[in-house]
Amino acid sequence: MNTIADPIAALLGEWSIGLNVGSIILRLAASLLLSAILGWERSSKRHSAGFRTFIVVTLSGTLVMILDIYIEMMYHNHWFLLSAAAVVSAARIATRTLFFSSRNQIMGLTTSVALWASCIIGMALGAGLYTITLGAFLILLFCLSHLPILEFYLKNRSNHFEIHLELKNSLNLQNFVTTIRKLGLRIDAIEMNPAYANSGLSVYSIAISISSNELKQYKTHKEIIEALRTLDYVYHIEEI
Repeated sequence: MNTIADPIAALLGEWSIGLNVGSIILRLAASLLLSAILGWERSSKRHSAGFRTFIVVTLSGTLVMILDIYIEMMYHNHWFLLSAAAVVSAARIATRTLFFSSRNQIMGLTTSVALWASCIIGMALGAGLYTITLGAFLILLFCLSHLPILEFYLKNRSNHFEIHLELKNSLNLQNFVTTIRKLGLRIDAIEMNPAYANSGLSVYSIAISISSNELKQYKTHKEIIEALRTLDYVYHIEEI
């Protein structure tokens, strides 16, 4: 090759493209650094898959891609089986970070997808695609650390939301439904939460739509929930 397609590899030199001791050490070290940053971001927010998990998964992706390239060079085997197996394995590991909370929420979905994506980033690095790896890493880190703010804003202004409701008595549910309708809200679904069966409270997950034009224009979910919290028979209420 007379030219180097990857801009970062062009800065580093020809040695960074091929498979040699220097390029392998560079790729593994970069994989360790990038995955540690992703893992720190997740663990700092107390997510189930954190620092060590991201490092191990990303390093594994980098290593299997290096091994596949080596096997292809030595034995002319064009089937990158190890890399394919790594993607499947990362997906299986990622699904194990999902769990249901006591409020019937699926938790850990973003971390699960990020873990799978970090494996693919590791594979891109193992292939010597330094620029693509850096770009994907920065985009993924931005999505994990900064987009939740935008997501929260959009969610708070949407016409649909779900609440976790704890009533002091099951007989108060009818009163709550009546109040909801008077406020210009529509109940789309009500589900009793069995996790609180022996707590003495009546606990529900309720999907609500905002039907009033005034509420759509001037009220956020937080303001609506604060108003509902003032009801005497409501023990606890929050958005989920």
